Amino acid sequence: MPWYAWLILIVAIGSIVGGLMLLRDTANKVELTEEQRKRVAERNAEADAKDAQDR
Repeated sequence: MPWYAWLILIVAIGSIVGGLMLLRDTANKVELTEEQRKRVAERNAEADAKDAQDR
């Protein structure tokens, strides 16, 4: 492969890795209370039951 193909490949891979690292650094962690976690679990259980019933 010619040198410029390697250069394009390295720039593309660097851009992808850099974008993923930036996304990871700027992500905000969501803190939930126990009550919120319980409601989410109940909602997920209801959705799973509905999906199972629809099948």
